[in-house]
Amino acid sequence: MARITYNKASLHQQMRLLKRYRQYLPSLDLKRKQLLQERAKAKAELVERQNQLQQQLRWVEQELPMLANNSIDVENLIAIQNVETTEENMVGVSLPVFSDVTFKTARYSCFCKPHWVDGYVDKMQQVVTIKLQLIVAEQRLKKLDLALKKITQRVNLFEKVLIPRAMGNIRNIRIYLSDNERAAVIRSKITKQKRAG
Repeated sequence: MARITYNKASLHQQMRLLKRYRQYLPSLDLKRKQLLQERAKAKAELVERQNQLQQQLRWVEQELPMLANNSIDVENLIAIQNVETTEENMVGVSLPVFSDVTFKTARYSCFCKPHWVDGYVDKMQQVVTIKLQLIVAEQRLKKLDLALKKITQRVNLFEKVLIPRAMGNIRNIRIYLSDNERAAVIRSKITKQKRAG
């Protein structure tokens, strides 16, 4: 921190800094509140995706108990061909958004596989889609947490450091200047009395 000089120019400079800090603080605080709202939405989205995944897995567990039969090969029936995500600018933070996923389904004979394999393939595509949405939701939440941490640090810097420091500097400069002014008045009175006496 640079030492401040106790003069009127320094007083005006500190007053300008204080005014600027007070102008920036509301916009920073507004951004922090918006990020808090977005974080709450992202957290709700994450919980919703987790619940959807659990529901899908319970359905597979209940409706397809025949998956326990190891003689029927259901491995590698689907493969992810392409995952599309986009970026969204939310309050100055670039956030990922899940767009679409394309699957490649392996060819299999309807005569060699049981009838329930078609339903299994559809359900697995839904499960993988939800898992990908869950991954994107987690990334989104992490980015929002990081941005929220940074903006909170900035708000605290302004509220707890810069504004109080500028106010303290202004107070100290004013006290110093008024003391000097009083001392000058007293010196002039003493000089006047010496001349008169």
